Amino acid sequence: MKKEQHLENEPKIATGIDDDEELSQKATREEIERGEYTRVVSLRYDEDPRL
Repeated sequence: MKKEQHLENEPKIATGIDDDEELSQKATREEIERGEYTRVVSLRYDEDPRL
């Protein structure tokens, strides 16, 4: 695989977007039809203080 092709498929994170509100916005029907949406997965670490 060429380096350019490999870099295009790498996940990207937009700088400055760290707000849950921005990341949880749903794509509009028009955006979905044009393929202009991104699936967002949030991972959270929640430690139980009782352990």
